[in-house]
Amino acid sequence: MKFVCSQSELNSNLSLVSRAVPSRPTHPVLGNVLLVADDSKGRVSLTAFDLSLGIETSFSADVSQGGTITLPAKLLNEIVSRLPEGEITLIADEYDSDEESQLISLQSASGQFQLRAMSAAEFPAIPTVEGEDSLKLPIAMLTEGLKGSLFAASSDETKQILTGVHLAGTPDSLEFAATDGHRLAVVEVSLEPEAQEEENEGQEPTVSDFAGFSVTIPARALRELERMLSSRQGTDTVALSVDEAQIVFELGEQRLTSRKLDGAYPAYNQLIPSQFGRTVNLERKRFMSGLERVAVLADQKNNLVKCSIDGEEGLVSLSVEAQDLGKAKESMPAEITGEGGDIAFNVKYLMDGLKALPTKEISIQLNEGNQPVILTPLGGLKMIYLVMPVQIVR
Repeated sequence: MKFVCSQSELNSNLSLVSRAVPSRPTHPVLGNVLLVADDSKGRVSLTAFDLSLGIETSFSADVSQGGTITLPAKLLNEIVSRLPEGEITLIADEYDSDEESQLISLQSASGQFQLRAMSAAEFPAIPTVEGEDSLKLPIAMLTEGLKGSLFAASSDETKQILTGVHLAGTPDSLEFAATDGHRLAVVEVSLEPEAQEEENEGQEPTVSDFAGFSVTIPARALRELERMLSSRQGTDTVALSVDEAQIVFELGEQRLTSRKLDGAYPAYNQLIPSQFGRTVNLERKRFMSGLERVAVLADQKNNLVKCSIDGEEGLVSLSVEAQDLGKAKESMPAEITGEGGDIAFNVKYLMDGLKALPTKEISIQLNEGNQPVILTPLGGLKMIYLVMPVQIVR
């Protein structure tokens, strides 16, 4: 194997796939990146796979001799990232019969490195999704749905199904939902009419109707997808394919493969109240700023903040009482309907939801102090953020 490529191309693509390399591989080869040099196409592909998440990408290179090999991902990443900009030449030497391994030379203008490689025959094949139609999703649609839901997924591995985001389809929209048991984020993103028309005109066997589509995808895989999408134009599309066990996202030369999460996702729509006794409309950034300031004194044990609603004065007050630390209070104007009262929240849960809401003004809908509270944007995105209040001890 021998090829010449730019340091920046190898570095950026290596950084991308290395995110799928496990920190503690169960088998040595899983700590490696698979390199495939194709002399007929003049391309080099990189693959990393931890048996659950796989990332593949490819880039142009001057390939004089094709071949396949695996190299230690962390070591290769650290070396390439420190090399100066310019051309890099990678050459696979002959096998070392004593060591039963292969030496790889990495040459740049500043010098040369030699690394021991492992045979590509040991690298596991990434599962493919065969014979399934694909959904074509605009990047802007995916990005919007992930931004409004991904943060609410659980990090508790004992609740596997909650560590993912649930995607459910209607004929012209896709709903993203995530919950950790304390809060729930639901975003409905509509497929633009223009995008639907383009789908209908195309001859590819793709599905533009999302009706009946349902899958729960690990949050970790979706965070990596979000990073991949961040460098792309919102008008580009992602091909999404699903079978009984796997889900694949394809974006140009990049591909992300992940296992699906097994089990039935909670019936989250049943948790959302249909009627509310009180509504508070206020400016989102002002509310966030007030929270950030009083939260400095929030008790580190529970991050509790009390929210007092005064309908007569048209004010919302935020207060914190931290034993042995002090007190803080801030007030701001709000449009209030219904009775006033006090309610308490975990500051982190409240702030996470406010950061995800995209509009200047928001609506807070609530009933009694121990019932779910709903935050929604006023205008724009169809998003619901449900957060459970914390009981106030009198």
